[in-house]
Amino acid sequence: MTDARPLLFFDSGVGGLSVLAPAAKLLPRAPLVYVADSAGFPYGTRSEAEIAARVPALLGRLAERFNPRLIVIACNTASTIALPAVRAALDLPIVGTVPAIKPAALLSETRVIGVLGTDATVRQPYVDDLAARFAGDCTVLRHGSAELVEMAEAKLAGTVPGPARLRGVLDGLFAQPGGDRLDVIVNACTHFPLLEAELAAAAPRPVRFVDGGPGIARRIAYLTEGQQWPEHPAPGRAVFTALGPNMQALAPALARYGLASVEQL
Repeated sequence: MTDARPLLFFDSGVGGLSVLAPAAKLLPRAPLVYVADSAGFPYGTRSEAEIAARVPALLGRLAERFNPRLIVIACNTASTIALPAVRAALDLPIVGTVPAIKPAALLSETRVIGVLGTDATVRQPYVDDLAARFAGDCTVLRHGSAELVEMAEAKLAGTVPGPARLRGVLDGLFAQPGGDRLDVIVNACTHFPLLEAELAAAAPRPVRFVDGGPGIARRIAYLTEGQQWPEHPAPGRAVFTALGPNMQALAPALARYGLASVEQL
């Protein structure tokens, strides 16, 4: 018998679609449920205590409702704060999202890399640890931007941000001491790969962007190796904890990611 249990992707908004996409490409027969905690959006400006309390409780509800074979916390902020608590609470595989500092350090020729995330992510000790372990010979510049999260959400709803706004965000990295030698930027928020082309065009000089999406897809494939998948999986489902006025504008973009229905939790 085939196993119809889905992969469940979780984020505060639509940023986790940048993680869902490479996973869906690698595992095309996987049923997909994408959950956006729109009632709690954005996580990047919330306190650590709020996120630590909210995320495990919500994922417990989602595990009961959707019976996933695996949950992906497709949000750097939620992962760096709540991942251990979620793994302790749920008896199923949980894949987190962490800043791709290791691949960035491997790519950098100038040994100066940037970490672009939310304020909550870039200040985490976890990022300090990743930088010390994998980029010890690099200068690691950090910048947090809640505005860029909002721009990514707007782009998916059909409004592409202008280059001047994007340059203003990137200046938070390039204007720091050592920023003139920056050659690789870690998109340390899952929203930001949705704007990668626009960010690259707005950068003051050529720079490479890296994110954790492809690595997470490979991790999902490893953890589900040998499992059965439906021959014809059900259409993907997009679930929001609150339905806002932009849902109609988001629907075409969600459909492009294989999410045919939109519902409220």
